[in-house]
Parts: sequence; C-alpha cells; structure tokens
Amino acid sequence: MLMTESMPTSAPATRAPRLLRVVAWLSFLAETLIIATGGAVRLTGSGLGCPTWPTCTAESLVNTPEMGIHGVIEFGNRTLTGLVGILALAVVVLVLWLRRSRRDLLALSLVVLGGVVAQAIVGGITVLTGLNPFIVGFHYVVSLLLVCVCAAFLTRMDEASGPRVRAVPAWYAVLAHVTTLAMAFTIAFGVLTTGAGPHSGDAAAGRNGFNAEVLEHIHAWPGYILFALTLVLVVAAWRSDLRPRAWVSTLLAVELVQIAVGLYQARNGLPELAVGVHMVLAALAAATMTVVVLRLKQPAAADAVAPVAVAAHTAAS
Repeated sequence: MLMTESMPTSAPATRAPRLLRVVAWLSFLAETLIIATGGAVRLTGSGLGCPTWPTCTAESLVNTPEMGIHGVIEFGNRTLTGLVGILALAVVVLVLWLRRSRRDLLALSLVVLGGVVAQAIVGGITVLTGLNPFIVGFHYVVSLLLVCVCAAFLTRMDEASGPRVRAVPAWYAVLAHVTTLAMAFTIAFGVLTTGAGPHSGDAAAGRNGFNAEVLEHIHAWPGYILFALTLVLVVAAWRSDLRPRAWVSTLLAVELVQIAVGLYQARNGLPELAVGVHMVLAALAAATMTVVVLRLKQPAAADAVAPVAVAAHTAAS
C-alpha cells in the first residue's frame, strides 16, 4: 500500500545532536556559496588573479597588493575552499559516532569530503591550463553535485535508516526520474553555453568553440521541457496527496525564478550579476530535485524511529 503525505510514516524522530545539525547545514551553505564566489571569479575576469597554484604567486602564498581586486577575488575563493573542506571534515567526524546505525550518512559525508579534495585539485588544473573552458565547466558541475549530496545528507537525516519502499505510484516515480534527466540536460547545455559566451574568467582565456547563440536556444529547449514536467508533477502530487508535494512545489518555484533570470540575461547582454544568480539557482534547483527523488521512497517500517533528524525540513513537508 502506498503512503501519502498526510499519512504518518514513522514515530516522532529523535533529534540529531545539535552540533551535527548546525555543521551539516553550514556545509550545505558553504558548498552553495563557493559556487557564487567561483562565479564571481569568472564573471569579474579574476580567473587568473592568482596565476599559480597552490600558491597565489611564485613568491607568495597569498595575494599581493600589486595584483589588485582580481587577486583579492581569486584568493578569497581559494580561502573559502579551505572552509568548505573544514566543514566537510567536521561532518565526517561527527557522523563517525553514528557509523553503526547510519552508514548511509557516513557514506554521504565521505563523498562530500572526497569531492572537496578533488575540487581543489581540479581548481589547480584549471589555473594551470589557463582556464580551459571544459575544465572550468567540469569544475562547476562537480560543485553542483556536491551541493546535491549535501542536500541528500540533510534529507536522509530526517528519516529512519534501513530499507526504504516506494511511497508513490510507479508512473509518478518514472516521471520524476525523467524530469531529473531533463534537468541534467538543461544544466549540461547551460555549462556549454557559458563556455562559449563572453565570461571566460580572463581576457586571454579561450572559449570552447561552439556557437553561443545556437547553444542559448538548445539550452532553452530542455529547460522548458523540465518546467512542463515539473508542472505535471506538482498537479499530480497535490491532486493525489503524494509525499513529495511540498518539494515539487518548491522546485517549480525555483524553476520559475530561474526561467525569469535566464530570459532577462539573454535579452540584456548577459549582465554579470544575472549570470551569477543563474548559476546559483541551477545548483539550488538540482538540490531540490535531489530531495524530490529521495522523497519518492520512505522507511519500510511504518513505526521506525529515526536515530537522527533535521528539523529544518519539517515545515516544508
């Protein structure tokens, strides 16, 4: 029997240790913020503000006054990477106390920590290759995926561990996964479009060689398909009182703002601030989609008590 949003699926969950909840949310926020600062590096032409890696210059670990604002922006982004790593490590250490009962959370936290380390290396390769647009695009996609993993961590903290069962009709689950695929295509073509556009991160950096105007239209097609599929998910969820109804509604709202920003930037010469907002919204949309997919299932035992929970999702669901 499928359970709906209005039907209780578990007993009141035990609260997570306060420190773990706080650090986990800070980790999610930091992963999102570093996308914003990374966008600032690129959009202000500061991609080579620190021309070497891992030091800022051959003689200095940090930026120097002679490097101006570009050095400040690039080094600031590198500094935030250190904070992101510290928070990711802190989550792993705190989850280790729960490793016997919550191996899922431990696995997710290790993915984030490993991803942060890998991102630092990719960032170095980006500088050493003179901001190769394909590596820059890959760098952004990995950051976006890490935001999604952090969102998955927060979502799973809110539910019991153990086996999970589908909580929606099969057709709805299939439609949700198709919607996820549409989002993946939208983001992928968005990355290629940016790599062909004017915001290269540095005046001397190359472009990917594609026609930016053509890619703008191709990027829009899966975007509108994504919006249409999300609208169907929202209507069906509310009509049938399905479990992820609050989150698909949130996803639709994010997509509406994203479409508006996308149209604005395309019609106004790609202003830097709008492009940066568009990048961050894409990450938030992907994170919300992650929560939607996870909420297609629920703990198998109706009376299961979650060892840990995050109160932040209660109001939304």
